[in-house]
Amino acid sequence: MTLAWAPALDRPDLLAEPVRLALEGLRQEGTEAAGVDVGGIEVAEIDPDQADTAVLVEATGWAMEDMANCIVIAGSRAGQERVCAALVLGHTRADVNTTIRKTLDVRKCSFMGMDDAVERTGMEYGGITPVGLPHDWPVLVDARVLDRDQIVIGSGVRRSKLRLPGAMAAHLPGARVVDGLAV
Repeated sequence: MTLAWAPALDRPDLLAEPVRLALEGLRQEGTEAAGVDVGGIEVAEIDPDQADTAVLVEATGWAMEDMANCIVIAGSRAGQERVCAALVLGHTRADVNTTIRKTLDVRKCSFMGMDDAVERTGMEYGGITPVGLPHDWPVLVDARVLDRDQIVIGSGVRRSKLRLPGAMAAHLPGARVVDGLAV
């Protein structure tokens, strides 16, 4: 299956509202100097039933290593909630119980529940992406993501995907590169 890629902001109908607003904001700020060339972020429409990484890889023949998954994790310390997102390559899994827990500085953390994640991100479950998350959420990026020429991530909706240079992930709002984030 071949997808028709287009500049993401040329197809706002394929973006969740927070994603569209974040990309427009980045374009207005002229963040190309900071490593985010919004024109280099593309979007393609997909069958929503193929939004799952493994299913999309099977349908397209793409490498699992070029897919990146964004997960949302929550924990608390002293009664204060701590939330982050993590971006890891499709052939790895986030080290939630060690690396992410220590990074959040909490005793215990876990994946945010589906309903809570959807409500708080304004994105569809299965399409959550690091672009357009709440500004106070850190986005932990596994260092291996930066080594990929291109990565495919969610667009905030299940019916499309974003594609961008892997190195650009280090410059997304809130991004913090972490070695060993994924195993």
